[in-house]
Amino acid sequence: MNDLTEAILELIRRTSTDLPEDVEARLRAALEQEEEGSAARGALETILKNVELARENSTPICQDTGTPLFYVRYPEGMSTRALRRQIIAAVQEATRRTYLRPNAVDAITGRNSGDNTGDEHYPTIHFEEVDADQPLVIELMLKGGGCENVGAQYKLPDSRLGAGRDLEGVRKVALDAVYKAQGKGCAPGVLGIAIGGDRGSSYLASKEALLRRLDDPNPNPDLDALEKRLTEEANQLGIGPMGFGGKTTVLGTKVKGLHRLPASYFVSVSYMCWAYRRRRMTVRGDEVLYE
Repeated sequence: MNDLTEAILELIRRTSTDLPEDVEARLRAALEQEEEGSAARGALETILKNVELARENSTPICQDTGTPLFYVRYPEGMSTRALRRQIIAAVQEATRRTYLRPNAVDAITGRNSGDNTGDEHYPTIHFEEVDADQPLVIELMLKGGGCENVGAQYKLPDSRLGAGRDLEGVRKVALDAVYKAQGKGCAPGVLGIAIGGDRGSSYLASKEALLRRLDDPNPNPDLDALEKRLTEEANQLGIGPMGFGGKTTVLGTKVKGLHRLPASYFVSVSYMCWAYRRRRMTVRGDEVLYE
């Protein structure tokens, strides 16, 4: 296989410095909904100016460049060990070039590795094998610590919220997570929600849901309706950009359903901040396409 280190480095640069167009479009639409002179409008104006400057100067959109989360779909026969080495080398070089801030801190000693690498989970890399005739696809999400801190997992039924084991119960706990986050997750945010699974797979799927575009409808009509309703109702909470009040608390909602054991009904909410940094590269032969 070809050495893809430079191509992956470019993926990291684009993800860190160039906000996806669908996210920017939602931010600009949100700006028009906020009142002139309001703190909410001022926050969105500052955010959008920052987006423009980051793209122009190829500098990180946010000082918290987040945890690098890689999702790799590789064709049968390709070496995952080689891909892992190349991803890690690209992360190290991206840190040296300041596309990423050195964030990897040993939880026991408190020591920073200095290059965004650590144990086998940092950076986080998920591999999935596909058919040999399929292209290599690498998706990257940079998830900041502030929005990660306000993520939540619920076990239904939840008597405190009157939430049962159904989509209405999911709605109640998801809105509870948004209300508790207030402005601490750097609103306006995006909700990635997983229903079902065990505790681990549920959290994993809630982040996978965030790989979808904001304008991507859910193929499940019930979940599509839930996504729209949650976005609408979250925006009625009055939390607004950065918690300053206003009409835009959430830019969108993405929901994924999983199978579960009858004894368990988990709902996991991964909150993504306005700096919704996710990009994809597709490799077919010598051709590399970035989205």
